[in-house]
Amino acid sequence: MTVTVVGAGLAGSEAAWQAARRGCRVILYEMRPHHSTGAHQTGDFAELVCSNSLRGAALENAVGLLKEEMRRLGSLIIEAADATRVPAGGALAVDRNGFSKFITRRLSEHRQIEVRRQELAGLEGIAAGGPAVIATGPLTSPAMSRAIGEFFGEEYLSFFDAAAPIVEAGSIDYSRAFRASRYGKGDAGYLNCPMTEDEYLAFWKALVEADGADLHHPEESGPARAKFFEGCLPVEEMARRGPQTLAFGPLKPVGLTDPRTGARPYAVVQLRQDNAAATHYNIVGFQTNLRWPEQGRVFRMIPGLEQAEFARYGVMHRNTFLKSPLLLFSTLQSRIEPRLLFAGQLTGVEGYVESAATGLVAGVNAARLARGQEPLVFPPETAIGSLPRYITEVDPKHFQPMNAAFGLIKPMPNPPKKTRERKAAYAQRALETLERVIVELNP
Repeated sequence: MTVTVVGAGLAGSEAAWQAARRGCRVILYEMRPHHSTGAHQTGDFAELVCSNSLRGAALENAVGLLKEEMRRLGSLIIEAADATRVPAGGALAVDRNGFSKFITRRLSEHRQIEVRRQELAGLEGIAAGGPAVIATGPLTSPAMSRAIGEFFGEEYLSFFDAAAPIVEAGSIDYSRAFRASRYGKGDAGYLNCPMTEDEYLAFWKALVEADGADLHHPEESGPARAKFFEGCLPVEEMARRGPQTLAFGPLKPVGLTDPRTGARPYAVVQLRQDNAAATHYNIVGFQTNLRWPEQGRVFRMIPGLEQAEFARYGVMHRNTFLKSPLLLFSTLQSRIEPRLLFAGQLTGVEGYVESAATGLVAGVNAARLARGQEPLVFPPETAIGSLPRYITEVDPKHFQPMNAAFGLIKPMPNPPKKTRERKAAYAQRALETLERVIVELNP
C-alpha cells in the first residue's frame, strides 16, 4: 500500500503524515533545496513564506474551529503549531523556523515515509503504483505547472500574493512603540506604533506615491498584469483605494490606548513576534510589492521604526490555482483520474490552515484508496468538510480563493440570532459531527 505525495509544503506534509499514520508507505517528493522558488528561503518542509500567524485560535471564528477539528483528527501541522507557539494575542502564531524544522524532523524520521529530494517535472506514472497527492502549492515549478495544465486541458487562473517585511527587534524604538493586544485580549503579544493624524496622512501620501516592482512570472517575457487576491492585497494597493482605507483596515486603532497620551491613537501599525527568541517582528498587514529601497524609506516613517533594520523586505510572488469546480470531486480526487488527488492552495483554498486541511482530507482519502476503501466525503456541517465542498461546487465563473468561513458551513435550522451564540452553536454542531467521522476513521 503505497501513497505518493508531491510537494512538502503545508498540504503535502499533512497529506504524507495522514497516509503514513494509517499504515501506508509514503514516498514524499520535495524539490527544495535543489530547486527553490522566488519566495522560499530554506529547504525545510512546510516553510511559512508570508506571515507567521495561523490566525484566530478561538472557536468563535471559523479558522479557530477548523484548527480544533484538525487537532482532533491528529493533524501534524496543528501539533507543530501548538509546540512552537509564540505570543500573538488571540491568534495562533508560531516561530516560523522552529515550526518548519519540527515538521521536517517528524516526517524525515517516520519509518513509513521515504523522502526524495528531487523535482518531478510531470505526472506520467505518478499514480501507477497507487494513489498520489499533488500538493505542489501556488509556487508550482514551471515544468510541473505545464504538466498539470496539459493533464486537465484547462487554463489556470492566477493571482499575485505578497509577504510582509520583518524587522530586527533591536532596531525598534520602544519609547514610541508599546505592547498591547486589542481590548486586552491575550498576553499583549503585539508591538504597537501609534500615529497622529498628521503622521498617518504623511505616511499614506508617501505610500501611494512610492515605486512598485514589476511583477514577472518565469514563463513570461515582460511585466505581468497583476490580479490580486482580495484577502491579501498589497498595503499600497489598499492605500490607493482612499486616504482612510488603512485607518479602517490594518491600521485601525480600536481597542488600543497609547500609554503616553492615555488616548486612542488616530492609527496604529502593529508588529507581531516572528520567532521564539523575539529577535524578529513582522509588520502586520504590510504585504507589499514596493521596491526594497522604497520599503526602507516609507516604512521608516512609522513612529518607532525610524531606525528599523529589515531582516527581510516584503516580496510578491505569483500564485496559481485550478478551476477546481470543473476538475475535482469533493473528496479532492481528480475527475479524470480518481487515483490522483490534489491539495493545498493549488486547489483554490486560501490560508495556511486551510491548505493543511485539504492536505489532511487528501491524505486520508489517498490512504483509503490504497487500502481498497471508499474515499470519505467530510460532512458539510464541519469546517473541514465545508472547504472541499466550496471549491468543488461553487460556480466556476465566480471562483476565487477562499478562507474558512462560517458562511461556507451547511446552514442549521433556526440558529440563535445573536452572532456569538450562533457561532458557538455552529462550532458545537461541527465538533459533535466530527466525532462520528473520527469513529469511522478509527473503528
